Amino acid sequence: MTNKLYFLLSLPIIILMACNTNLDSKIMTNKGKNSLLQHPKWSKHSNIYEVNIRQYTPEGTFNAFDKHLSRLHSMGVDILWFMPINPIGEKNRKGSLGSYYSIKNYSAINPEFGTLQDFNNLVKHAHSLGMHVLIDWVANHTSWDHPWVKQHPEWYKKDSTGNITSPFDWTDVLALDYDNHQLWKAITNEMKFWLTESNIDGFRCDVAMLVRTEFWDSARAELDKVKPVFMLAEAELPEHHLHAFDMSYAWKIDHKMEAIAKGKEPTSALDTQIKADLKSFGKNAYRMQFTSNHDENTWNGTEYEKFGDGAKIMAVLTYVIPGMPLIYSGQEAANKKRLKFFDKDSISWDSIPLEDFYHNMIQLKNDNIALWNGDFGGDYHTIPNTNNDKIISFVRSKGDNRVLFIGNLSDKTVKTKIHLGKYKGFYQDWFTKDKVEFSDTNNFKLKPWQYNIFIR
Repeated sequence: MTNKLYFLLSLPIIILMACNTNLDSKIMTNKGKNSLLQHPKWSKHSNIYEVNIRQYTPEGTFNAFDKHLSRLHSMGVDILWFMPINPIGEKNRKGSLGSYYSIKNYSAINPEFGTLQDFNNLVKHAHSLGMHVLIDWVANHTSWDHPWVKQHPEWYKKDSTGNITSPFDWTDVLALDYDNHQLWKAITNEMKFWLTESNIDGFRCDVAMLVRTEFWDSARAELDKVKPVFMLAEAELPEHHLHAFDMSYAWKIDHKMEAIAKGKEPTSALDTQIKADLKSFGKNAYRMQFTSNHDENTWNGTEYEKFGDGAKIMAVLTYVIPGMPLIYSGQEAANKKRLKFFDKDSISWDSIPLEDFYHNMIQLKNDNIALWNGDFGGDYHTIPNTNNDKIISFVRSKGDNRVLFIGNLSDKTVKTKIHLGKYKGFYQDWFTKDKVEFSDTNNFKLKPWQYNIFIR
């Protein structure tokens, strides 16, 4: 999805549909405001890594990517989200290779990437390393040359003249019509294919807000009958978390971080947005935190364009604020180019300077229950400081476990006083491992974009 659809994320909730599921392999009763899902136990402190197979290697194949699995496992990656792996439409395609999101066949593999057996082998390898696999699912539209266009034209939206129509300016695809319940069954069956054939663990659902919530509720219930799944919505709607999706995009957080990095808003705006999200979605709803993804990188700019010298501290924040952190292909290699979307444009792996950085952040999240996801994790508490237009300070806490974060989200050296109150006491500096004691009020001087993390 491109940035042209962000305005749709504020659409009002129209319909809520209850679907009861009984999943013995899942745990935890909902305690959040909105999410009624029981998340897979394995997701409790997971991070997620987006795989762009086309651009990942010069070969652009599953087998070539498979050689990176051990490295990603060592880095600490838990969930692999593969951008669409299906054949791409040829009619009206964009660029030389077309959009990954122009699906010609839901139950087949893009031959550019390899074979179904290649993909199944990759999934097995990932599972053997303790990783979980999601595939990108494009339910809103198909390519012009998908067989359904001729076989089931009634499954597509029509314009005022009765012709099948494209959504927005996406001229390489045609919009599906979810008023037709036969389509619901067909799409759900196609999703089940990948659970049974490849044993994947779930789906990232493209432009999920453009598809009726009742469908997602129904599909999730049916998929869970095959095996418990993990579902990520490319959307920002609280209603999605009632019955269908474990996780959704935290676009508003990303937008706030960019605005702050560019000096357009005070740092306090991020704290305000974090609290607003917790209020709207409830603590149990997983929110995906990110500084890049395939859409951001290609259409809006790399994290270095968006955040400048603040790119690293913004990445750190995705690990310590409520939510699940995302790494996009090439971020660990400090990729500074916008990857082409419709043509070949390989990532360079000549050096991977941020591999240790991401490993350290993943370890921080794994080791501290206060930073775990949803109700598995801790609460978020703002810590007052005397310069909150530039400094953000907060504690994540669960039981006796605490993580204190203090960061300067500006290009200026800043002095501030931090008022810890009941959170005073002994901590350990996460980076130096030194033991430190904080009183009720503490003085800090932070260089531009400097951050401190203390644990107990």
